[in-house]
Amino acid sequence: MNSTGPPIETQRLGEALGAGEFAAVTSVLVARGGDVLLELYTDAGAAAGELRNTRSVTKTITGMLIGIAVERRHIGDVTARVFDLLPARRRSLRRWDERKAAITIEDFLTMSSCLDCDDWNSASPGNEERMYVTGDWVRFALELPVRSLPEKKRRSFRYCTGGVTVLGEVLEVATGQSVPEFAHATLFGPLGIEAVRWPFSPRGLAHTGGGLELRTRDLFRLGQLYLQAGKWRATQVVPRAWVARSLQAHVAVDDSTSYGYLWWLVTYRLGSGDVQAYTMSGMGGNRVTLFPAFDAVVVVTTTNYRLPNAHALTDRLLTEHVLPLLAGTA
Repeated sequence: MNSTGPPIETQRLGEALGAGEFAAVTSVLVARGGDVLLELYTDAGAAAGELRNTRSVTKTITGMLIGIAVERRHIGDVTARVFDLLPARRRSLRRWDERKAAITIEDFLTMSSCLDCDDWNSASPGNEERMYVTGDWVRFALELPVRSLPEKKRRSFRYCTGGVTVLGEVLEVATGQSVPEFAHATLFGPLGIEAVRWPFSPRGLAHTGGGLELRTRDLFRLGQLYLQAGKWRATQVVPRAWVARSLQAHVAVDDSTSYGYLWWLVTYRLGSGDVQAYTMSGMGGNRVTLFPAFDAVVVVTTTNYRLPNAHALTDRLLTEHVLPLLAGTA
């Protein structure tokens, strides 16, 4: 196991990981003020150079790319209508409901479109497992039936990978580049991120809804970028206003969780107080979490994909080990 950082905290967390307390957690990185305090890998043979499949953490990166595309005027703004940007898709759909014409970029960024799509419900017509067995994932999403929405003009959250997949095609049509090309030129390149592996749909579209592989240290850079309001060294990589808007609560997920632009807004308990966190989250309990109160970024990568309590395990790792470390260095 490779580690740097405070010896006592490294030892405690290292022992917990070695004992299998957090199942298949593969790496943990804790940074404060841009400096790494603690870095642990359970797969010592691969260590820092290993690419990590953090699943839906990809979605948040897609949101970053949308923000850059808006800033560069490839896309008007988040109120732009998806079918105005993808007119060929509108003409080719086999089923049409006029209510779909109003779907905007923001609807997909906030998981609140009118499409009947819910990955948390195995019976949902738009569940992502149904999408993966089709030849055209974007067509699958756009041909979904329309669900009933609240009468009042407020957003209603339904976790939908299909909608974020559509954003990949929006990016390619709007920018005239493939998603990997645009990401390298505008986001990964400026951050010095070179080791990247994208998954692709059967039609060759980079999957913007999940499965992008990056190194732990590069996931940290993406988190640090947002902690620094989109600026990396002397370059404003993601617009400052977009970062602020992305981290705002746009829709309620449940009584304790809100959703921004493909970011999760959660609160952790530390002692008698609450700590606000902004999280990029993926299946298995994969996380890139910002704790602004501590000027901290925490990366947790795992392969706990089939573990029912995987997210709860990562939450426990954060509350029992990481937050006490950060509080102790305040």
